Amino acid sequence: MNAKTPMKLSNSTTNILKNFSTINQSILIKEGNKLKTISVMKNILAEAEIEEEFEREFAIYDLNQFLSGLSLYNAPDLDFGESYLTIRDGSRRAKYFFADPNVIVSPPDKEISLPSRDVCFTVATQQLDALLKAAAIYQVSDLSAVGRNGKVELVVHDKKNDTSHDFVEEVGVTDDEFCFNFKVENIKIIPGSYDVVISSKLLAEFTNKNVNLKYYIALEPDSTYV
Repeated sequence: MNAKTPMKLSNSTTNILKNFSTINQSILIKEGNKLKTISVMKNILAEAEIEEEFEREFAIYDLNQFLSGLSLYNAPDLDFGESYLTIRDGSRRAKYFFADPNVIVSPPDKEISLPSRDVCFTVATQQLDALLKAAAIYQVSDLSAVGRNGKVELVVHDKKNDTSHDFVEEVGVTDDEFCFNFKVENIKIIPGSYDVVISSKLLAEFTNKNVNLKYYIALEPDSTYV
């Protein structure tokens, strides 16, 4: 019988896990090549298809700690045991114990689908980066997708303050009038260009145009769609 080949994590998968750790510090990784996570408040869900194939299900309680531990090595091999993971690279070796899956807030097995597809647009990497940078500069907490005067605009602002600074990126055209509100702090997505679909049932889907990566983000209840 051939010896089991150790797994190596690609840079792409490591970057996805780093991003997922900002959504939930813990993760339950299922057997196969898909990663999913959900925030503790259950208002952000992310899923990705990766190049590696995990041979078993396991849970990590502190994903940041796990990833920081991997940074101790140049190109570590991962060997999966029943209750722990062995990390090896040359003369270095570490034993990392799995968490109890029951203490992890994990996504449902059922596939997520939008209840309706009311507004669609694409936001480019540069636009998204500028919006999030502007939100930090102006210290505003809201991101709104606004339909007005035939245009779809993304606006960062303080929606409770009529005199707040704002920053606007035009991202599409529309015949509808709407104002879909997000909290900037919930836009925890990897930089990139995204196809965005918003449902008036207060859920949005962000699909990365370059990698197999998708986010579902809840809208604020004061959103409007005419």
